[in-house]
Amino acid sequence: MIILAFFFLLRPGEYVDTNSESTPFTIADVGLYIGNTYLNPATATDQQLLSATRITLTFTTQKNGVRGEVIGLGCSGDHLVCPVKAAARRVVYLRRNNAPPGTPLARLFTQAPSEITKIKASDITRTIQQAVKSIGTDLGFLPSDVSARSLRAAGANALLLADVDPNIIRLIGRWRSDEMLRYLHVQAAPLMQHYAKKMLQGGVYTLLPNTQHVPQQLLPDVSVVPLH
Repeated sequence: MIILAFFFLLRPGEYVDTNSESTPFTIADVGLYIGNTYLNPATATDQQLLSATRITLTFTTQKNGVRGEVIGLGCSGDHLVCPVKAAARRVVYLRRNNAPPGTPLARLFTQAPSEITKIKASDITRTIQQAVKSIGTDLGFLPSDVSARSLRAAGANALLLADVDPNIIRLIGRWRSDEMLRYLHVQAAPLMQHYAKKMLQGGVYTLLPNTQHVPQQLLPDVSVVPLH
């Protein structure tokens, strides 16, 4: 769920059972494809689903999305950190536990068939904070600085650092205003690394003179010819 939230720039309420207002994506909202061939989750084999090369998420009940809007992504190239592979693993897992199509992706099943656990935002936050703690201070921030909401900003910053047009980032993240700018961190070292050099190079320029501020003796001699 962390992988899906990162790549699709999701809000917590769109991918976990945060509270009564949450409307997370369900099995039925996921489309898996091999090339342009749709894989029916009811009939495709596990191997086919895990071999998918493309995923789509359809906004159905998510309150912040446009109803019926479909967002699709291809494979990332990593066998683990990939939106396609992560979604396929989720669908296979839920299907093996006989979950119906309307089941949210953020569900866990215990050994007792009747026991179902909802993955909450607090679970995501705890997992991310544990990861930050294990990596250490080289990240430039502390475990307390991150939460389930951080994944949306992290995905947006990753796109920005990859030189993706901000308008495209806005479309992927479904931002309808300049609110997106709040998620883009100028603290990201690769983003800011070359700006000082660019500013020094770009700072060498001259201005076109304003005739009101140029000494009269430097102005060209222009004779006024009366019109008849």
